[in-house]
Amino acid sequence: MTFALSGDLARLRIPPPSSAQSCYMAERLWQHTCFEAFIGVPGSQAYYEFNFAPSGQWMAYAFRDYRDGAALTDETLAPRITLRTSDKKLELDAVITLDKLALLPPPRSPLRLGLSAVVEDDSGAISWWALRHAPGKPDFHHADAFALQL
Repeated sequence: MTFALSGDLARLRIPPPSSAQSCYMAERLWQHTCFEAFIGVPGSQAYYEFNFAPSGQWMAYAFRDYRDGAALTDETLAPRITLRTSDKKLELDAVITLDKLALLPPPRSPLRLGLSAVVEDDSGAISWWALRHAPGKPDFHHADAFALQL
């Protein structure tokens, strides 16, 4: 999947890319600029969350129900992250292997997907962006935020 952020990037706090040797799993990536993918199955409350930072850091979580889950510590789940930047645009490609995710059905089964971004500006203020927001305050975990069915 490809996430794109366009605008005056100089006004944003964007974690700088790390060398390949220093890319690792990291908690709380959503406290700064990052991109998120929520992946579930229609008719099931279970879902996965993946966080991808422009630094190359990443994290994955498995949830049995709404916000009822834990971090996945399996390094074999590591996504392949590629970053492209210019003055006005940042693109982050994240490739994940779905067949390693036990809560998901066999290949070619329908999936529900929520895509979102957390953006930190140069003052430290955070804004939350998503294909679709649930009612009320931003909550990417809410079932209404899973905007796509594949």
